[in-house]
Amino acid sequence: MALNFAKGTTFMFLTGMGIAGNTFVLVSYIYVFRGSEKKPIHLILIQLALTNILMLFTKGTPRTIASFGLRNLLGDVGCKIVVYLERVARGLSICTTSLLTVVQAITISPRGSRWRRLEPRSAWHLLPLLLFCWILNSLIGMNLPFFIKNTNSVNTSEFSESDNYCYFIPENWIIRSIFIALMVLRDAVFQGVMGLASGHMVFLLHKHHQHVLHLQTSKLLHRTPAEVKAAKSVFLLMLCFLFFYWADCCVSLCSVFSLLKDYVSVSAHEFLIIGYAIVSPFLLIHRDGYLVESCRAH
Repeated sequence: MALNFAKGTTFMFLTGMGIAGNTFVLVSYIYVFRGSEKKPIHLILIQLALTNILMLFTKGTPRTIASFGLRNLLGDVGCKIVVYLERVARGLSICTTSLLTVVQAITISPRGSRWRRLEPRSAWHLLPLLLFCWILNSLIGMNLPFFIKNTNSVNTSEFSESDNYCYFIPENWIIRSIFIALMVLRDAVFQGVMGLASGHMVFLLHKHHQHVLHLQTSKLLHRTPAEVKAAKSVFLLMLCFLFFYWADCCVSLCSVFSLLKDYVSVSAHEFLIIGYAIVSPFLLIHRDGYLVESCRAH
């Protein structure tokens, strides 16, 4: 009981902090986007903040409530909605971060390069891609509502001492395999694209560094183009995503293949799921000047 209370308090604090940070980022970039020059990166950052808020509301908030022993607040319908939206938000997170990395890689590319030809002419040209991300992840998670119930509607004593609030009914292994394969394919494709774009950014940043080393004037030595600073910010954001994603995968695999599913491992897994949504807005706030400066200068 004491462990659940401590876990619930921690989740409440981290979730609240993450929602506050993402709300600040969301409002800030909506304000910037309302200006005369609407840049593609603004629209992507707005979706990223919305995705993070959705993740925190669907994962952090219900987990906090359940940890305090208030599982009755979510019925069967509530569980179906919350878990489905959580799955959509997790998919949107990787798609949006991948798109952000690609757009920033295009932005810092030389004007005559092939990458630069892919540059969207306006922010509105990204709307079909953002809509595609929503549709794709909505379809990949469409099987979940049919196999989820609230733990209070399941006749088992397994959940009497648990802080779980939803129960997954065993589904047909063929259907389960199909949707797992779709999720794995989605993650592999978007992380592959993210890797290519980040590799291109690293190459361009290295070229810029080599160019700076040849500068003779010390005054110019410390001046860095806004686009380069923004690229470094996006690169750090991508590394942050990959850290939480693969840490989550490692803990999940350890839990699956281990007979000891202890409380600490389960809790660590749950914290890792919302880790990126909590940390990323503060990384953006810390580096915000670089991103905004780049968008206005470009």
